[in-house]
Amino acid sequence: MAKGPVLFDLEEDTNVRPSVSDAPPVVDLPAQDAPQGQAMQIAARLAAHKPSLLTRLFWALATTLIGALVSIAAWTFITDLLARYPLLGAAMTVLMAVFLLVLALIALREMAAFGRLGRLDGLRHSAAQALAHEDLAVARDVSDRLLRLYKGREDTRWGRDRFAELRGDQLDAAGLLAVAEIEVLGPLDIAAQREVEAAARQVATVTALVPLALADVAAALTSNLRMIRRIAEIYGGRSGFFGSWRLTRAVLSHLVATGAVAVGDDMLEPILGGSLLGKLSRRFGEGLVNGALTARVGVAAIEVCRPLAFTASERPKVRGIIARSLGGLFGKSGK
Repeated sequence: MAKGPVLFDLEEDTNVRPSVSDAPPVVDLPAQDAPQGQAMQIAARLAAHKPSLLTRLFWALATTLIGALVSIAAWTFITDLLARYPLLGAAMTVLMAVFLLVLALIALREMAAFGRLGRLDGLRHSAAQALAHEDLAVARDVSDRLLRLYKGREDTRWGRDRFAELRGDQLDAAGLLAVAEIEVLGPLDIAAQREVEAAARQVATVTALVPLALADVAAALTSNLRMIRRIAEIYGGRSGFFGSWRLTRAVLSHLVATGAVAVGDDMLEPILGGSLLGKLSRRFGEGLVNGALTARVGVAAIEVCRPLAFTASERPKVRGIIARSLGGLFGKSGK
């Protein structure tokens, strides 16, 4: 047996050499399990779903029937108790009266909440009319109503004083409303954006860390309800339970109708820096996408609750809110 290296003669074609440009392009396979933010999409569709006429009629009749039965049963119970045990019956009558009084106060609070939301809508409509017709008188009326809305609030005191100094120099409707928007609503816009950032961060964290089924949907829906209610309070709405639910339905219905709950890689580009959505771990990716969708809901809620539309001030950018709220959840964001 021969010792040492063995040489093989190969036919070489010196005219043909492999080139990198001749290699076929690498095709990225579609990520079947890419995060889609299903918790937020399910929560949005649940909140935006409008029941049919038959369903509304059923619940109205069921509520009326149950209310009548409960009232008759309570009345019978109180009258029988008064006949048998007068002292105990009197005590139960007082308790029932206090309970009904609390219910009446809650109903009045809900009506007042709807009135405050209607006031915001009226201001926005009047401001739009003043700008469309260039009506300075209507613009002054809008500014006066805006000052009355925030009268007594310490967080708007400096802006109201500043607007009082500058309003006399404005000779047209656009200029007057622009000054009111910048000086009075500027601090409120910052506070509302912070609420959106906090809600987006909370939804992203809960979705990423809680693996329980439907827990992420409940957390997303609860956080968005709380966020929209807080935004309404910041702008002077202070909606009650039913008012918050109605406002949430209006915001999410708009997002679902416009397709804003769709997922795209551009949503997370501010913190991931590229098309990495399909390469993330499932739970972590779902958390980031749900947080990004929450930021979209928050920006829409700001536009709905704000008494003046964004004209002079810059509209909050979803990408900026995503970068500030979710950047800390990604390891490389601090660099």
